[in-house]
Amino acid sequence: MQAVVETATLVGVEAVPVEVQADVGSGLPSFSIVGLGDAAVMEARERVRSAIRASGLEFPNGRVTVNLAPAPLRKHGTGFDLPIAVALLVATRQLPADLAAGHAVVGELALDGSVRAVDGLLAHALAASRRGLGLLGPARGGPAVCGVPGVAYAGVERLGMLARGQFAVVTPPRTRAGMSGELELPDMAEVIGHAQAKRALEIAAAGGHNVLMLGPPGSGKTMLARRLPGILPPLEGEERVETALVHSVAGLDTRPALAGIRPFRAPHHTCSLAGLVGGGSPPRPGEVSLAHNGVLFLDEFAEFAPAALQTLRQPMEDGSLTLVRAEARIRYPASFVLIAAMNPCPCGFQGDTERRCSCSDTVVDRYRARIGGPLMDRLDLMVRVDRVDPERLLEAEPAAEASGSIRSRVLAARELARSRPATPNARLSGAGLLAACGLDRAARSSLTKTARSCHLSGRAITRLLRVARTAADLDGCERVTEDHVMDAVAFRSWDR
Repeated sequence: MQAVVETATLVGVEAVPVEVQADVGSGLPSFSIVGLGDAAVMEARERVRSAIRASGLEFPNGRVTVNLAPAPLRKHGTGFDLPIAVALLVATRQLPADLAAGHAVVGELALDGSVRAVDGLLAHALAASRRGLGLLGPARGGPAVCGVPGVAYAGVERLGMLARGQFAVVTPPRTRAGMSGELELPDMAEVIGHAQAKRALEIAAAGGHNVLMLGPPGSGKTMLARRLPGILPPLEGEERVETALVHSVAGLDTRPALAGIRPFRAPHHTCSLAGLVGGGSPPRPGEVSLAHNGVLFLDEFAEFAPAALQTLRQPMEDGSLTLVRAEARIRYPASFVLIAAMNPCPCGFQGDTERRCSCSDTVVDRYRARIGGPLMDRLDLMVRVDRVDPERLLEAEPAAEASGSIRSRVLAARELARSRPATPNARLSGAGLLAACGLDRAARSSLTKTARSCHLSGRAITRLLRVARTAADLDGCERVTEDHVMDAVAFRSWDR
């Protein structure tokens, strides 16, 4: 007696198809799982046996062999529990053969027969959809999946329900409007002063540019960074699915991404290399991938391990991250806006008008060298964030522009950029960038003079042009003028 059930295993953020082949024959009672499964897959034998018996069904009393094909592909996770149980029950005629037909199956089994959610349900659903199949999985994880267009999802709460042909009712998640009360974003109106920093963040939001904020402790760098998501446009279409996919594989809540809310990730500076860029066994997405289509905020930028910081260079350029391991080559999406914040020196008070810096030039140079020139070259905007006068902070009714007003300008600027070869502007390059800028003679001369005097690399010049193009978009201009070029140069103070 044999049966085959379709399922999948996660490789990066993709679900690779796997066949669960069950064979029940005569002989001494045994239960073997073959096909290069990890410890969690091997432990499925005990969970499946107990779940079948607890559901009032009969576990086969004979020689049971389950093969996970293709055999050379490594399988991991507890999502094989339910497909193994279904394959055994179909093979022993306790479930109809057509029950799993047209569906991929995934889910973890508890010892009492209840079906538990697993990581990566959205990846499993999308993989099944591409193969023309629906997904049979845990009812508890269904709301994060059934709202995705093109996905057919059938939820099950207990293994015994399948024998009776019963499925749980699964409803899509709530919309963005329904979640606004739960996920209210900080408002830029709460930030007093810091006009230059706000302008830098507005340019970053409109063009997808990376920003470095430099200033003494307590000046407001973190407060500003946490308000950037409030002025970013909401996720749209494919962006929602891409972002939710990464979060699903990582075992995080996918509802905010599916509701259009961009992610904001702020790892601590003690974050490991694998935690930042991904990896481990089995490989998991890191913070740079969890920030895909959103914001990656690195506070105390210079305190991160130099090796970890240098791994940011590839995703900042390519919008993706490739991990090469002995077993596989894994690609993670990693298109994010980097907001870095750091003190100007170890004591934090270099350039401060009120407190004296105690660091020597050698100490300051060593501190900044932890970041490295190649990584600094990839930062489009650098802005000084100094402390605000206490009298201004204590004003009864401080007047500051709200996030909604800034967001409207950002949306208008992004709308202007839609006709270009790549959007946002941070992705423009080559001839497409020059054509989009349309520099006149004065702007070209000013940019050339600045590049020579500051010894800018080709990459730095490209990024200057991108920032200038975004500044022009925010002003509603079709061409980049000399004023826009100088606006971009003003935010490259590190080079100057």
